[in-house]
Amino acid sequence: MKEYKVVIYQEGLLGSLLLGASKVDPVRFSEFLNGNARQGWKVVTMEKDIRRMLLLWRREAYLVIMERDQ
Repeated sequence: MKEYKVVIYQEGLLGSLLLGASKVDPVRFSEFLNGNARQGWKVVTMEKDIRRMLLLWRREAYLVIMERDQ
C-alpha cells in the first residue's frame, strides 16, 4: 500500500516584496527534497507554478507529489 503527500514549496514572502519576484533557491529546494527522501518519500511528479500575491508581486512555487510505502 502507498501513502501520498502533496506539498507546495515556495520561497519566502520577503524576496518577492523587495525584488518584485521570487524564484526558488535550488540549494534550499534540494535540501527540502533530500529531507523528505530521508523519511522515505519519493517524488512522483512536480509542476512549476507562478503564484500571485497581493496582486502586484509574483512568487515561483512547485507543487510536489510524493509517495512512500506504508
